[in-house]
Amino acid sequence: MTLTWSIVARDPATGAFGVAITTRFFAVGALCPYATSGVGAVATQALVNPYLGPRALKLLAEGISAADTVAVLLAQDEGRALRQLHVVDVSGRASAQTGASCVEWSGHRTGDGFSVAGNMLAGEPVVLDTFEAYLANSDLPFAERLMSALDAGQAAGGDKRGKQSAALRIVTTEDYPFIDLRVDDHPEPLGELRRLYNVYQADYAVYRPIVPTKSNPVGIIDREQIEAIRARRMSRS
Repeated sequence: MTLTWSIVARDPATGAFGVAITTRFFAVGALCPYATSGVGAVATQALVNPYLGPRALKLLAEGISAADTVAVLLAQDEGRALRQLHVVDVSGRASAQTGASCVEWSGHRTGDGFSVAGNMLAGEPVVLDTFEAYLANSDLPFAERLMSALDAGQAAGGDKRGKQSAALRIVTTEDYPFIDLRVDDHPEPLGELRRLYNVYQADYAVYRPIVPTKSNPVGIIDREQIEAIRARRMSRS
């Protein structure tokens, strides 16, 4: 199992963490992207070791920096030459490592609050264009900024094998994701990911005030209030 390229980021405006990823492999969202509110975001890829995601978040939660987290985890992994791991922590520090035996083209680039990494790519421009697009689109909402970055990488050639799956995971203030979308098998996974995001915005996000949160553990349970929220949604559609 060889997974392709992703971006992990911390939104400086809100403190949200996000991972966006795509590849020519089935269901990339099942094993590669990880994020926890107030802790960090991680993508484990190439010859993927899914345990690196939860272990990285545990270390980050203990206050270990992104760089030390990557170093500690890969030092313990005998398959490190075949792994690619990148991480952003609660302070916005990003760190990445690409194993020497990852399938070419492979590599990464880290920036202030984000990292882009990929393997089995059409070429280095996939990572570079993903990186530059994220920088250039700071005016976009966080989710759209992440998706637009992947779009740029795809336009540069993407996975040299083709396209199949994609995922977008964003956490904000809660213990559950703010957005968690997966395209497991589609001829145009990034286009389908954006379609699902638009459905989320229209049909799901408007009901988010109803759902229990840390600040309101019960959520909204009054039927009249729920119907009022529903009516406002219908009037905008």
